[in-house]
Amino acid sequence: MKTISGQNKAYKVLSIVILVILAIQFLFPLYWIVTGAFKPATDIYATKPVWAPSEWVSTNFENLFNRRSAPLFEIFGLQGPTVPAAFRWLINTVFMAVAAMILTCITAAMAGYALAKKRFRGRAILFGLIVCAMALPKQVILIPLLREMSDLHLYDTLWAVIFPTVGWPFGVFLMKQFSESIPGEILEAARVDGSSELRTFTTIVVPMIKPGIGALAIFTFINSWNDYFMQLIMLSSGSNFTISLGIATLQAETSVDMGMLMAGAALAAIPIIVVFLVFQKYFTQGITMGAVKG
Repeated sequence: MKTISGQNKAYKVLSIVILVILAIQFLFPLYWIVTGAFKPATDIYATKPVWAPSEWVSTNFENLFNRRSAPLFEIFGLQGPTVPAAFRWLINTVFMAVAAMILTCITAAMAGYALAKKRFRGRAILFGLIVCAMALPKQVILIPLLREMSDLHLYDTLWAVIFPTVGWPFGVFLMKQFSESIPGEILEAARVDGSSELRTFTTIVVPMIKPGIGALAIFTFINSWNDYFMQLIMLSSGSNFTISLGIATLQAETSVDMGMLMAGAALAAIPIIVVFLVFQKYFTQGITMGAVKG
């Protein structure tokens, strides 16, 4: 008995040590970016790494916000007050990622529920096509997407980046797997009670697949936020740039300013961290439920 207890304790200590090492490994790039955003140029370009700023300065953020300006918003031909371009780029990126997250969660949840619980002709073929689409690189369909957005007069708007994400095959696949766990008896009882399809979906289905929706929300937000390639192809006007595109153009205009680059990266990391903290509980539940089901 003592031997088993000692083995469990050793296993627990070893697990904690491994987790701490992995946590440090993953957090170090974020630490380096955040501290680099407040370092003076002498620390950034020093021959030997400077692990902590010798002097905390805001010069890098000042350069980022003072380099260029843009209108705060443009709606129906009206322009808002002029603000630093980096602030406008951050707003564009947040709007793009949040809109894509909401629309994707809605459409994926509805499509996944229909594929899991509705019986209609061609259901298996349709799901097979969705699975095949998951393996299709985005670069293969880039030209058709670009032409489609141009024909819809959406090119060089944030919607040209949002709409291609809404039909994310992985989201439909994930929501179908979660919807499979819904007992059919509950849905049948709701129909007997006279509940409409929309009411059944919103009051019964959505609460039961909420962990999956939370996990999909994080995946979609991060995927949209980091999709630099799609943003580069679909956006051309400076006022419509995302934060990553805007920083890239600033770097192209002048010599490489690593301090300003780190300031922009630190600024861009804040919304992702906030979204993950908000949906962390649902994300953990979603992964756990998937593991149990598998």
